[in-house]
Amino acid sequence: MSWWHDPTLIQSLYVVAFALFIYGLMGLTGPKTAVRGNQIAALGMAVAVIATLLTPGLGNWWLILLGVAIGTAVGVPAARKVKMTAVPQMVALFNGVGGGAVALIAWVEFRHGFGDDPLYVAIASQFAAVVGSISFWGSNIAFGTLQEILPGRPIAAGRVQQPLNLALLLGAAACAVGIIAGGRSELLMIGLLLACAVLGVMVVLPIGGADMPVVISLLNAFTGLSAAAMGLALDNTALIVAGMIVGASGSILTNLMAKAMNRSIPAIVAGGFGGGVTGAAAVEANGDRSVRQTNAADAAVQMAFAKQVVVVPGYGMAVAQAQHAVAEMAELLEAKGVSVLYAIHPVAGRMPGHMNVLLAEADVPYEQQREMDEINGEFTRTDVALVIGANDVTNPAARTDPNSPIYGMPILNVDASRSVIVLKRSMSPGFAGVDNALYFDPKTAMLFGDAKSSVSEVTAELKAL
Repeated sequence: MSWWHDPTLIQSLYVVAFALFIYGLMGLTGPKTAVRGNQIAALGMAVAVIATLLTPGLGNWWLILLGVAIGTAVGVPAARKVKMTAVPQMVALFNGVGGGAVALIAWVEFRHGFGDDPLYVAIASQFAAVVGSISFWGSNIAFGTLQEILPGRPIAAGRVQQPLNLALLLGAAACAVGIIAGGRSELLMIGLLLACAVLGVMVVLPIGGADMPVVISLLNAFTGLSAAAMGLALDNTALIVAGMIVGASGSILTNLMAKAMNRSIPAIVAGGFGGGVTGAAAVEANGDRSVRQTNAADAAVQMAFAKQVVVVPGYGMAVAQAQHAVAEMAELLEAKGVSVLYAIHPVAGRMPGHMNVLLAEADVPYEQQREMDEINGEFTRTDVALVIGANDVTNPAARTDPNSPIYGMPILNVDASRSVIVLKRSMSPGFAGVDNALYFDPKTAMLFGDAKSSVSEVTAELKAL
């Protein structure tokens, strides 16, 4: 046996890869180390791939090289060209590909037969097929929703929704049990994959756009668990460890996001929240309440003579790609002696860290970016809170209205500021589909228009002062 096929060398390379995975994951805990953490984890994956390719008896090299070439040709341009606003749906799509790959591997292993393998191999393989398939199809629905290919409102089958989901799950389980018991009919595996495909679609369709980031994180955890199970079936250490890391981190992130929205994971999976309302419905809900409007000149004067301004970025800033304009405006304010901070809600945008990445892209200093728990105490000392496209995460109804669907959700205490300026295109509600009581507060002024254009106009007025 050649030295490069030595099992000790291969296992040593796997250990190095796992260490790099964990070290890279640690780097993702802060904006300053996130890029380096990604690079370290990518290096770890490269080492794991090399170790796998050194496995004795590995054949079909041309297929492997073809797969690597296709993946590189698709993945690299997609990752480089994707807009920051589209990163969440890209994460959903890439995550789904992982689950689909696991399901296909399980199908291939079924066709090869389990032979004299221990029972746990068949059980792990079928578990991977079920979870991986659900993750693949569910992730594609999540992608379609965030990409606005599908409606953002929940799409449910009414009273038959839950019984139908249960029937699909039982059907998939029955096929899996049949295979584990020794059934070799191809129809069993096809039936399992089809039932899981429909189940993945039916579970995610009734979930509204507001909950979709949590769903993506949950499906990510599912993909990790399916990969770990497939690693157990194949006796592949890399799949087991990498899958467990993804599964554990995805589960923790899902739980943290659900808490940040004051939502339970079962309630999110049950669906029916975050569907949004139509513009007409929003106007009707507003009733006779009126809002106070402002213009760029007045907003510029108000902020120029403030001691502290807190910028609250939201998805509206991401859509308008206004982060660079915001950074330029902040530099002008700081030159005039104004203290500028940024308030980051855990679920602002469409995934955790979305706002941090946008601001980092505009070279906003990390020390000015404050998380919700850290910044909420500052609002009482803030002269102007500038809300740019953030909606539900600033809605005081989460604290004051028990009948609101977002009641109990931790929010940024923007209403505690001395004055508030909201940059928004219209009065349409956010993902949760409810009006924001902040907009009707007497100390709030609305500056309507595209966020980037509005900020640029304010910047021009600041230069003229």
